[in-house]
Amino acid sequence: MFLLKKIDCRCLLHSADPNAPMYYKGVYHFFYQHNPYAATFGDKIIWAHSVSYDLINWIHLNNALEPSEPYDINSCWSGSATILPGEKPVILYTGIDHNKHQVQNLAMPKNLSDPFLREWQKHPQNPLITPPNEVEKDEFRDPTTAWHGKDGKWRVIIGAQKGDEGKVILYQSEDFINWTKNPKPFFATDNTRVIECPDFFPVYINSTNGVDTSVENSSVRHVLKISYQSNQHDYYFLGKYVSDKENFVSDEKFSGTSKDLRFDYGKFYASKSFFDYAKNRRILWGWVNESDTAQDDIEKGWAGLQAIPRKVWLDESGKRLLQWPIEEVENLRDTKISITGKKLEGGSTLEVLGITASQVDVEVLFELPDLESGESLEDSSEVDPQLLCSKQYASRNGQIGPFGLLALASKDLTEQTAVSFQIYKTPNRYLCLMCSDQSRSSLRQDLDKTTYGTIFDIDPNLKAISLRSLIDKSIIESFGDGGRAIITSRVYPLLAIKKDAHLYVFNNGSQSVVISKLNAWSMKQAEIGHEGSIRCA
Repeated sequence: MFLLKKIDCRCLLHSADPNAPMYYKGVYHFFYQHNPYAATFGDKIIWAHSVSYDLINWIHLNNALEPSEPYDINSCWSGSATILPGEKPVILYTGIDHNKHQVQNLAMPKNLSDPFLREWQKHPQNPLITPPNEVEKDEFRDPTTAWHGKDGKWRVIIGAQKGDEGKVILYQSEDFINWTKNPKPFFATDNTRVIECPDFFPVYINSTNGVDTSVENSSVRHVLKISYQSNQHDYYFLGKYVSDKENFVSDEKFSGTSKDLRFDYGKFYASKSFFDYAKNRRILWGWVNESDTAQDDIEKGWAGLQAIPRKVWLDESGKRLLQWPIEEVENLRDTKISITGKKLEGGSTLEVLGITASQVDVEVLFELPDLESGESLEDSSEVDPQLLCSKQYASRNGQIGPFGLLALASKDLTEQTAVSFQIYKTPNRYLCLMCSDQSRSSLRQDLDKTTYGTIFDIDPNLKAISLRSLIDKSIIESFGDGGRAIITSRVYPLLAIKKDAHLYVFNNGSQSVVISKLNAWSMKQAEIGHEGSIRCA
């Protein structure tokens, strides 16, 4: 949840943990955890601050919060923004105090008429919340955006730990200053250790629009997101929330298996959402850390970046969330090429020419053969997609798949990251396995080359499946089946860089698939700079 020293050019801002994203007076604000002294985690973490009019091009401002008082002298850690009545934004954040305890503090803008909110002041009554007896004093952090209950009281949840149990603790307040702890945990899981960066928000049942965090009625369901530091994954739970009973009942319990729902099945952590009332959408940010060594980070002078912001909504089944890159990223699209009606025989590869493959947005729709020709799985409940997507999975021969994209590939394919689908059938349903295979992503050896995967049900009448990948130098964000499954990867090829990077479509299944439609765009650089001088770093 940490790093940033230097900004590097990509389609979006490089950064660490998103703290308090929000929209205020026509401006998007992005605060993030930052070590100003090195591209590694440090003892004096601050809140850096950048602003944007479109979530794509960014202006760096002076730091918003820095350690200065006994209650945050050892770091200003993550937190969230809440817009109070009268359009008054405030920040709740975790301070590491002089005893190395984690306490919750309040900060307010000095000048509400400044849309950039350049200066912040800390509340004189800080800390407002200190660790209760039933949690570890150094594992109590990351307050959420607050919401109003039907009784008019504010509510906020905070991540915590007691022994090996992860907890989410609920607090209430009438004035946003004096907070009272609810006697029972809002959420808890055994043998998981600390829960970080919780998030809690409603989603409409029958609309793709977002909804304000305080809405609570029969037209919405609620989402609880938790981040487990122990495995660096973000999980979410759909369920029913009743504020007057302080009760959130999730549809499913945490199982610690591949059945648990995640925003992203690759490198994506410490995410934070906010309601963008300018466009009536819920937007999700997520931190993507490095896959190389700390020494690499030190040498290049920066580490960690943000995934492209995603719109989030509930799918028609009501059983999972859908995500899609915000529409503004399309403003970076440049040269376009298209392929239609191209048949891919088993074992074939087709290069996508005419674009800059190191920075490209590609959307492809694959027309499928009869799903009955998919491979059989007798007991799908025992399937571990991480194992199925194990080393060099994309190069094996299946029936319907693996097929998909070879991203950031060298001309001779010695380097490649395969993003693929494969269709399976069980006695009572059909499944799609989605993989991002990094095992051949680089000739370098000192890298994390974990291969990521997820598996999901598909309609037995499915005739086609879509894949969209946003490829940007060392990051590949892939959205399968219209945003039902997402995998983000970090890769560091030696050969497949700049003009020597290539993009291919492939099919290693015995059954042919058809590229019904493929559109690919070279992507321009976003503008990233400091106030008064917009530039690409």
